[in-house]
This record gives sequence, C-alpha cells and structure tokens, in this order.
Amino acid sequence: MNDTLHPRSSGAASGGMEDEDDWNSSWEMDLDENTTETTHEAGEHYQSNARNDTDCEEGEEYEQLLDPNLPDHETIELHRMDSGSLASFDDETASKANEENSPYEEVRAAVRNYDEDLPCNTLRAWTIGMSLVLVGASMNTLFSLRQPSIGLGALVAQVIAWPLGRGWEKVVPNRQVNIFGFRCDLNPGPFNIKEHSIIVVMASVSFSVAYATDIILAQLVFYKQNFGIVFQLILTISTQSLGYGIAGMMRKFLVYPASMIWPENLVAVDLMNAMYEKHHAPDLSVVGGRMPRYRWFGLVTFISAVYYFIPGYFAQFLSVFAFATWMAPQDPVVNQLFGGTTGLSLLPITFDWTQISGYIGSPLIPPWHAIANTTIGVVVFYMILSTLFHYTGVWYAQFLPMSDSSTYDNTGARYDVSRILTPEFTLDEEAYKAYSPIFISTTFALSYGLSFAAITALIVYTYLHHSKSIWAQYQNSTNEKPDIHMKLMQKYKEAPSWWYLSLFGIVLALGFITVLAYPTNLTWWAFLLAVGISFVFSLPIGIIQAVTNHQIGLNVLTEFVYGYIQPGRPLALMLFKTYGFITMSQALSFVSDLKFGHYMKIPPRTMFMAQVVATTFSCFIQIAVLNFALGNIEGVCDLTQPQRFTCPGGRVFFSASVIWGLIGPAQIFSPGQIYSGLLTFFVIGAVAPIIFWFAARRWPRSPAKYLMAPLIFGGAGSIPPATPLNYLSWGIVGYVFQHLVKKYHFRWWSRLNYLTSAGLDLGLALGTLVIFFVFTLNEIEAPRWWGNDVVTSTMDYKGDAVQVILPAGQTFGPQTW
Repeated sequence: MNDTLHPRSSGAASGGMEDEDDWNSSWEMDLDENTTETTHEAGEHYQSNARNDTDCEEGEEYEQLLDPNLPDHETIELHRMDSGSLASFDDETASKANEENSPYEEVRAAVRNYDEDLPCNTLRAWTIGMSLVLVGASMNTLFSLRQPSIGLGALVAQVIAWPLGRGWEKVVPNRQVNIFGFRCDLNPGPFNIKEHSIIVVMASVSFSVAYATDIILAQLVFYKQNFGIVFQLILTISTQSLGYGIAGMMRKFLVYPASMIWPENLVAVDLMNAMYEKHHAPDLSVVGGRMPRYRWFGLVTFISAVYYFIPGYFAQFLSVFAFATWMAPQDPVVNQLFGGTTGLSLLPITFDWTQISGYIGSPLIPPWHAIANTTIGVVVFYMILSTLFHYTGVWYAQFLPMSDSSTYDNTGARYDVSRILTPEFTLDEEAYKAYSPIFISTTFALSYGLSFAAITALIVYTYLHHSKSIWAQYQNSTNEKPDIHMKLMQKYKEAPSWWYLSLFGIVLALGFITVLAYPTNLTWWAFLLAVGISFVFSLPIGIIQAVTNHQIGLNVLTEFVYGYIQPGRPLALMLFKTYGFITMSQALSFVSDLKFGHYMKIPPRTMFMAQVVATTFSCFIQIAVLNFALGNIEGVCDLTQPQRFTCPGGRVFFSASVIWGLIGPAQIFSPGQIYSGLLTFFVIGAVAPIIFWFAARRWPRSPAKYLMAPLIFGGAGSIPPATPLNYLSWGIVGYVFQHLVKKYHFRWWSRLNYLTSAGLDLGLALGTLVIFFVFTLNEIEAPRWWGNDVVTSTMDYKGDAVQVILPAGQTFGPQTW
C-alpha cells in the first residue's frame, strides 16, 4: 500500500503535457497548452491567503469574524507555528508545510496543497468504475425492496477499487488498443490516486437508488398503473440528471470559494491520501502515530466490524440502552420519556455506532458549531417543547404515540387509506367525512412546523449573511482571492457552462415528455414550478450543506405547495415532489462530487464525463433490476412476502401521495383544522435569523456568531423516524471529537480523525453485510436471552406507548372536519 508511484515510461507524468491524449480515451485534453508546471510552488505561507490578505477591502475582516468555520486568529497562529501538526503523516507534505495552504483546519488536515500530473481518464479507470456501477446500482436497487434494507456506499467502492486497480496494474499487459478511433493504453502504469478518485466519483453518483423507483413502485403495485418501460426510463433519467445543469451554474458559488468546505468529502480525500502515502512519517506523540495511517484505518475498520456483532446481534440491549423502560416496560409515560425507539430518550445511552451515525452520518465530520446548532434544536423543540405539548393535550396527544411517523384515525388505530379511496384512486369525500381526519404523533407534527420554519429561516439567513458575496460572485467581482486549491485547478481546462446548460435543456425536454406525453395529471406550469423551486433553493441549501454537512430537505415544502395548488392528484404530487426536491438534492450531490474532484485535482472535463455517463448508465441498470424483481420475486411488495421484499419505500410513497395528494394540506393545516397552528412556524423561522444576526453584530466574538437558525430548525429533519437518542448521542460524540479532541489533541485530530470516521463507517457496513447475508437471509434468529428479549418487551419497542386507549366504538377529536 505504501509502494512508491513510478512515472510512466513515456515521461508524461514528469511534465510532458503533449502526451495527455495517449492516456485519455475520447475526451479533449484537460490541461491548458501553455501550462507546464506539475506542482504549484507557493513560497508564501497560507496566512497570506485571500482570507488574511492585507489588501482585503474594508469590512472583510468583520466578515471573517462571522465565518463559523474559520478559526480564531490565535488558533491559526498556534497551528501555523506547529508545522508538524500540518503534515505529520507524509514526508512530501512535511516538505511543503511552510507553503501556502487552506485557511481552514479541516481542509489542511485532509487535503494536499500540491498537485501531481497523473493520468486519470484511462481505460482502466472507466472499466473498473463502470463495473462497480453495475454491481452497486443493481444490488442497492434489489435490496431497497426489502425490509430491513441493505446498501453499498461509495466508501465500500473506494476500498474495493484499490485491489482491483493494483491487480490490473500487475496482470494486464502494457499495450495500446483503438476504441472508436482513439488510442488507449491497456495498462497506463501504476494505479494512481486520480484514477481511483474517478472511480469513487462514478460510484458516488450511481450507488444511491433513484427516488423515481418509488414512484414506479407506487404506480405499478398500489395504483395499478403501468405506463411502460420507456416512461420509467425517461422519468428516472430526467429526475436523476436534471440537477447537473443546476450544479454547473452553482460552481462559482459552491465549489470555487475556499469557505465552501463540504466536510463529508474530507473523509474520502483523507482516506485516499492515506492509501497512496509514499513515505510513512511516524508521530510518536499521538495514539496510533507509530503505524502508517492506512494501517490505522484498517485496524479501526476491523474492530468496528467485529464489535457490531455485539449490539447488532448477540446483545441488542446495548443498541438502545433505555434501562428505565426495562424496569417499567408497560408504563406508557416512562416509555414515552425514556424510550429510544418511539420515545424522547431523556437519558440518551447507546453503544451502537448505527444509532449514533445511522440517520445523520458520522459525528466526526461536521464542524462543532454545526453539531451544537443541531443539538440545540433537538433539546429545545423535541425534548422540551414536545414534552410540554404532549402532556398538555395539544393535538389530542394523550391518544397518540409520542414519536413515530405513522398516521392515525380518531380511534387511535392506523389510518386506513383504503376507506377513503374510490375505485379510481381519487378521494371519496363522503367516505372521508364519515371516517376520520388524520392524526399524527407529537414529534411528527412538530417536525412539519420545524420544516416550515427552516425554509423561511433559510431564505432570511442567506440574505443576511451571503447576499453580498453571492452578488459579487455573480458579477465576477468578488474580492475573495482564490485559495491554493483553486490556483492549482486553474491549469486544467474548465468544463464549459454550455455543456451543463445543454445537458439541462435535453433533460428538461425529457421531463416535459414524461409529464405531458403520459396521463400524469401534472401540468406543464406545475412542472416548471417544481424545477424552479429546486433551482431557487439549491444555492441557500448548498451554502448550509457546504459549511455544516447538513442538507435542509424540500420534501415537505413541495408536498405542501402542490397539495394546495392542485389537490386530488396523487401521481402528479409524487412527480412534483420528485422534480422539486430530488432535483435540488441531486444537484447538491453533484456539486459535492465536483468539490471532491477539486480537492483531488481531477480535470473538470473528465469529472463531467464520469458523472454524466455513470449516472445515465445506472438509470438503465436500476430500471432493469426493478422490473426483473417485480416479475420474478413471488409475492413481491406483499407484507407477508417470505424473504421480506415488502417494498417499504414504495409503500411510504403511496401513503404520502394519498395524504398530501388526495386529502391535501388544506384539510390538515388551513385555519380551523387540527394542525393549523403549525403555520406560525413560517413567521418564527423568518424572525429568528434576524435576532441572531443582530446579536452577532453586537457581540461579534461571542457564541452568537455560531447560531444558525436554518440548522436549529431543520438540522434534526429525520425525526421521526429517528429519535432524540440518535441526535443526542451523535452530538455527544461530536463534542468529544470535534471540540475536545480537536482543541486539546490537535495533532491526533489532524492525523487520524477522518480516517477513524471512515473506519467506523466501513466496519459497520461490513458487519451489517455479514449479519444480513449470513443470518437474516437464512432466517437465523438472534440468541434468545435476557439481553435480546428485554428490548422487545417494552411499549417503546412495540410502538404502543399511548396514555389513553379508547374502548371500542369511541372516538376522539373534532366532531366535524
């Protein structure tokens, strides 16, 4: 793993740009013709970077004080003097410790401040990458139909690609072949870090299961509609790829500025660099400093995988350590307050990495201020306000669970949507009035209010904090000078904006065909409104995600908007939600990958081709696998299916389409309805950022500068089905690593923090895969003993911790609706 990378025999890797086409297949040369340097020799220290440049115009210093990711001046100076902490893991990096570097500690700890001229657009990278796309997309699509599900992530692909690439390097002969008239090397020399990065990008854009597959499942299985395979393909391609055009337009705002960190990328970058370290420089002052960093990653991965068998299989009480519910398993109040599955988890104890990172991601990635803001929101709204609302009977809470994502009728039973549907799957008004309004749990109701608040807070926050810089970037007049990574990328030809705009136009046309050529009931102007929502919110949400590693979702907003403007159209609502929400989400995913390529110094044109080709290829794979499963798995999507292929995603999507598309938000949130009070959160969300902004201006060095209203309101967007246990345990671990360890053991943090995070996540994934394929698929149950049985005996686990159970025939709630 620590073998030195040797230059190609052609000598191109040592500076000859003329031979780039010998490596590349069908794409243009990525390097500018007049660029010959292979490494940026920056004599200045990073303190002379744009952020600290003495020529900054008036007011920039004040803006630095309000940048939550930028360290205090004293901290920067301390770490500047300690060059070992900047480069304790590689001799080459150590030799560059006094060169220009990023002003952000997180980036300095993970990303190299130099570039190497290595081939990346190679036949080897494309073959391995597309092979992994085929395996990952097909497996994830198949197992997304199962409950519980299992999935492969880009981290798994990153690890698998390394032995595949090294094996290719040693086995495949070194000869040239012609493909479509282009000359390609079968074996272009040692498998290198840039080829590996391209493979990871292909996996990243293709492994996640397309949201459109849930629309198709709801159509085929529940609505009994089948528009054919062509509709399925263009629907999937258009929803997955429409975001590329938006991503291309957002590059100057979300990729180029140094302040747009995208913390999640730092884990993959750090792991990639550890895999290709040429020399090991031990640091005896920190735990684990004696061994190569990649060996530390392997050790953490092994321990994490083996350990998961304990809370995940043999001793499941360690997963949700809600000991109060064990002592009073049938007490609804105790289970509501202390339960970790459907309760508030007032004593958040878990020994399971799944509970800590499963819903939110690793707490070793986001900056501490982001973790703190999210935790504040959980404590204030889900622990204090939910308790107050629930035990004062707001929203008839005494008849309902404290926290779950189900819907209920006025008897306390699960809402039976079949009772309000006509044979044509439209709303039966008389049946609805004779049956029941919809009721939801306390935290579920509050989550809708917080979603409303997060949207208005996002708009106001972006205007107050980023409007000037956005306008300056738009006019190409920003005074923020490029950081070292932007300077290094300037030698590569940029992917032209017209590439992205052309792709956007093509995919937009496919979207129009999807919604207008088939009886979807989605009008052309509603389709454009959905795309407009995704476009408008991509920038403010992208800024929050780039800084904090949290994405504010648009799913509630899109359902809310369309449910009001065109009620009674469930399929149209599903399409509107997908084009309005997933287009934005995909765009930011593509932007994140572009930032990964930016950090790894991948030529932008190669990045464009890798992303587009892998995404399109995965759409065909997913549709093929989905139709194969629906046609060949007996009883698929039935709740009693023996192998548990019950289609949970499609089932939830169907229920949401009924609630929002048929009943509609007017019956739930409008004045006079049960949950109308939640609309006040729109106002609360708009006011909070203004208060925080004035506080930060009045006391610029106080903690007020770290308060981010969109994150306080929207950071805990996975509750429910997540619970405060997940977020509070995540916050505690994040406080330890991202505050205490970073502050008092910075050398360890800068060397091993991100690798520890990657090892914990990969170990959990491997342990989960083994348990799934060895035990779950073979229906081998976990050992029966107290440590497993006590978990399933509580009301919290069963989901029936309700204070008042009505006798048969009685109802609660309003008399008319």
